[in-house]
Formats: sequence, C-alpha cells, structure tokens
Amino acid sequence: MKRITLRKDAYYDSVFLMLAAREIQAMPGVSQAVVTMATPMNVELLIDMGFDAATFATLSPNDLVVAIDAIDVKVLDHATAEALKALTRKKAAETQSGIGRVGSLDAALKLVPEANLAVISVPGTYAAREARKCLELGLHVMLFSDNVSLDDEIALKKLAVSKGLLLMGPDCGTAIVNGVPLGFANVVRRGPIGIVGASGTGIQEVTSLIDRYGGGVSQALGTGGRDLSRAVAARSTLAAIEALVADPETTVLVVVSKAPAPEVAERVLAKLADAGKPAVVHFVGTTGQAPRGRTAFAETLAETARGACRLAGVAVPENPEGDLPKAHFSTQKGSLRGFFCGGTLAQEAWAILRRRGIEVRSNVALDSALHVKPGDVVAGHVLWDLGDDAFTVGRPHPMIEPELRDAEVARAVMDPSVAVVLVDCVLGSGAHPDPAGSLAQAVEQGLGRGSTDCRAVAAVVASVTGTDRDPQNYRDQRRKLEAAGVVVAESNAQAASWVAASLRWAAGGEAAE
Repeated sequence: MKRITLRKDAYYDSVFLMLAAREIQAMPGVSQAVVTMATPMNVELLIDMGFDAATFATLSPNDLVVAIDAIDVKVLDHATAEALKALTRKKAAETQSGIGRVGSLDAALKLVPEANLAVISVPGTYAAREARKCLELGLHVMLFSDNVSLDDEIALKKLAVSKGLLLMGPDCGTAIVNGVPLGFANVVRRGPIGIVGASGTGIQEVTSLIDRYGGGVSQALGTGGRDLSRAVAARSTLAAIEALVADPETTVLVVVSKAPAPEVAERVLAKLADAGKPAVVHFVGTTGQAPRGRTAFAETLAETARGACRLAGVAVPENPEGDLPKAHFSTQKGSLRGFFCGGTLAQEAWAILRRRGIEVRSNVALDSALHVKPGDVVAGHVLWDLGDDAFTVGRPHPMIEPELRDAEVARAVMDPSVAVVLVDCVLGSGAHPDPAGSLAQAVEQGLGRGSTDCRAVAAVVASVTGTDRDPQNYRDQRRKLEAAGVVVAESNAQAASWVAASLRWAAGGEAAE
C-alpha cells in the first residue's frame, strides 16, 4: 500500500533526508521509504517504484516528497507521522543550535562580512545560479552540488578565472582550507604539502597517508572530477596550482586526478614546471613516467604521499607497508568481488589489479572492453564503485550510509564462487560515524553462516582511509575490522596488491610482486 505526502517549498539537505528515509525504511511493515526533494531524477525514481506519476505533475525541485510503501494503513500512518516528526526535529535543532542562520546570501554576508569562501550545497538546478552570485560578489566557491551541466561548469570556471577566484567543483566533495576540513575530509596535521585534486577520495587517501607518515598539509583544494577533461581544460586545477605557488606555507605541490585528457595533462605539467616548487603527480592508471625537472610521477596514491613527504623532509621508508604474509593468502580458488565507497579508490584498485595481470570488470574500468554498469550480469572478477550515481539515486552515498555495501559484502563472503572480497573504509567529517563497525558486522554475519556450512569462506581485505584525529578514529576502526577477521592493509594500493598476489597464489601461480 503506497502513500505520498507533499510539502511545498520545504527544502532540506539531501544527506539529512536520506538518513531520515533509512530510519523509516527500518520500521516493521515498511517495504519502501523515500524522503527526498522532487528533483526530476528523484521523481523518475519514484515513478519507477510504482508511485502515481500524476501526483508529481505540479511539483518543483524545491518541494519535499515523503513516499512510503507499507503493508497496511496503520503502518502507513505511523511511518508517515514519524517521517514528519523527524523533519520537525531537524528544524527545531537548527533553531536551538546557536549557529547564525539566514535566508539569503546577502544576509549571510552581513552576518559574516569578512567571509571570502562560500560552500554551496543546493539542488543542481539552482547550484550554478548561486555559484555565479558568489563569484560576482568576489567569493571563492566550493561547489559541493552535483548535477551541474558541463556548459555551466565551463562558464563558471571562466568567470572565476577572470576574477582571480577559485571555483572548487561542481561535485567537489573534499577540501581542506587553512586547516579546516570541508565536505568529506579528514583531520590532518598542518604542514608544507599543498594538494590539488580532481578526486575527492584521492585527496582523502593522500592527505591521510601524509599525516600517518608524519607529514603535514597546508591546503587541499578539490576541483571537481571533470576538471581535467578536454572540455573543462583544467581551469580550476591551474588556478589552484597558482594559489599554492603564491602560498608561502606551501613548499611541495601534489596533483592527483583520475585519468586526464592527454593534452590537458600536458598543460598541468607545464604549469608545474613553471611553479618553482618540487611536485608529485598521480594520474590514476598511468605508469612508467620519467621525472620532468622537479616534477616526479607516482603510480599509486600511497606512493604519492610518500614522495611528497620525502620532498618535505620527512623520512619515510621505501616500503613502509610491507608485504602480505602468505599465511593470509586465500587458499580458495574463485573470483574477486570489490565493493568501494570511493570512486578514485575503486579506479586505483582496478588499475593495480590489471597491471598485475588480473582481468577485472568494473564500472570504473579504464578499458572499455572491461567496463560494466549496474544491472549487468557479470562473471569472473568484478569491482564496483557503489558511490556511482546509478547506486545513489534515492539512497545515501555509501560513505554516509554503507548499508548497500555491507549487504553486498555479507552475500559475497558466503558465495561459493568468491575467493576474495576487497573493500575500502573511508573516515572523516560527514562520513558514517562507525563504518568499520558496520562492515565488521556484515563480515561476521557471513563468517558465522560459513562456519555452519563447514566450508571455506571468502577472505576479506580492506583499507582504512583516515587518521586518529578523525571523529571515527583510525586505530579504533582498524581494530574493529581485524577483530572480525578482516585483513587490513595500510593503504588502498597495498590492499589491491595483496588481493592480486592472493588470487595468483590460489590459482597455483607465482604471487605477484
């Protein structure tokens, strides 16, 4: 039995709405619960779920929808009431928080006239307009919002460059500005290493490892994942490099990106050559590049962090992570299942596995012949980026709520055809408060059923991206995974390398180095 409840002009943050929906979904008798804004994508999802299309005819993206499918009217009434109570509690908490809240950009600037950076997280339909307003007022912008058109992105970045401002985004999930973590960012010590990243979890992995190796970060500036595409032409990346060159606290530069357009990569490298500061560059999936002047190239995110630390005068061993003892190798022949919250971490793992001779299909594969999409029936080794838009429509991103990832892990552990499960666990501001605890519970669920089946279960290998300063605490999260029988690597790159070696070992071949 389905019911839709509407609230006109009642905008709420998407993260809060998705968490509210999760609470309602968990209620007995509720089969589906969606609490969301009426964006075209969300409306299409609800129609596909069987809700009446006519209900949405007059709605705008600024209207709230509570859509519930339950076993009877009594459950529907209770679930709807609880959803609305959650929204009321949210408004009350905002009122009582003591934080100044205003209804317009002009009012915000009157409240904080010295502000020079705006963080924008509104529906994509409005994001470009709000970003333009901020740029016109002389504000740097972190555009957290996604679903901004390519044409709008190019126009906004041209405007920002013309005004000497930095536009981070759109879909910029991570930044650290003057020591303050923004979006999905980790708490790291200050230091001389400045990072520019067209990759959110790439920035998180590098900054966290720099911190754990003993180094420090001056700034970490996200640019949005499309910035190094041919169309966008690295406008934000080039501007961010200029800003770090001018920053006296930054003595070492780092650039991290998913695979860029070749001619755009050359433009970035030329900018680094003129920077006058040593640099480390990591373009995911590329290998064997010789140094260019003071710019070195790294083949993994971990190698990027080590190289940056050494340039900053921090002593880091050549191989601080070590090799996986063969005692931990999976003895079970079978396939790999990878489930990632971070898109860049997924793509790095895919690239490392391919370099080691493991043919892996993935929705982040750089080889089109190995590219798959959600819904495809795939045999053999498969690695999924569960943060892809196709998986997050109508549900929280897995870094916020890893329920989807955990369910997949529990199933894979007990799948007779699976030998190894590879996962990431990403900490930081905005992330799930206990992602390792949630993952450990899923692993234990699968292992528990395995013991009654009297058969070998899949080995689980994980990496943890984060620091001891993060709200979740790196060491605590790692201990929870290890207690559940998970083999925890020191980095995403090491985890992928371990898995490649384990698969080769189980197949009877030489373990990959």
